[in-house]
Amino acid sequence: MTPKRLLLLAFGLAAAVDLGSLAAGFDPGHTVAKPLLMPLLAGYAALSGAPRLLIAALLFGWGGDVLLLSDAEPAFLAGMGSFAAGHICYLLLFKARGSHQPFLLAGYGVALTTTVASLWPDLPADLRVPVAGYSLLLTAMAYRAGSRFGLTAGLGGALFMLSDTLIATGVAEWPQPPRPDLWIMLTYIAAQFLLATGTLRALEARPFPAATYGEVRSTTP
Repeated sequence: MTPKRLLLLAFGLAAAVDLGSLAAGFDPGHTVAKPLLMPLLAGYAALSGAPRLLIAALLFGWGGDVLLLSDAEPAFLAGMGSFAAGHICYLLLFKARGSHQPFLLAGYGVALTTTVASLWPDLPADLRVPVAGYSLLLTAMAYRAGSRFGLTAGLGGALFMLSDTLIATGVAEWPQPPRPDLWIMLTYIAAQFLLATGTLRALEARPFPAATYGEVRSTTP
């Protein structure tokens, strides 16, 4: 088995341990497994010839994952900032290909406006503007993923929005489903995996110039 396959297998194992721990209410398992997820996925992407921006996006996701292990508000804001940096990396990566899709843009616009307007009154006052700004950035990333990098990456962007919306409803103290952290992590892990693999497949089909986006080698999963 190649190192690339081993890293993907390790990512799948870490994801299973994390989700299983959340389902069972075993916090130590989640604390150990969660920080392993994005480095393993980034390692797989790197060995698959991923551009630096994709690797950076995944590692910024790792920073957010670690920071959000704390319940303190400063850690929450710092984690949001780390994820925002990852979304900027995705936006830069997605900007140079594909075409605009007005209907998809309108759908995401409605989703963004409805979500922020609904959450706004129930969010803590000092989090309203940061959450709204972050939501705008996340929505732009999800739209570009779907309009410019195909169905797989687009689904990843949509699931990222769903995951972060679940977090925001918890911050707003809306009623939550049983084991909300399980659903947050399930959608988040799937989102990052689909964004990474969708990007790799899109680049394999039509790679970017190496001078602009770094070396893009074989991207066979």
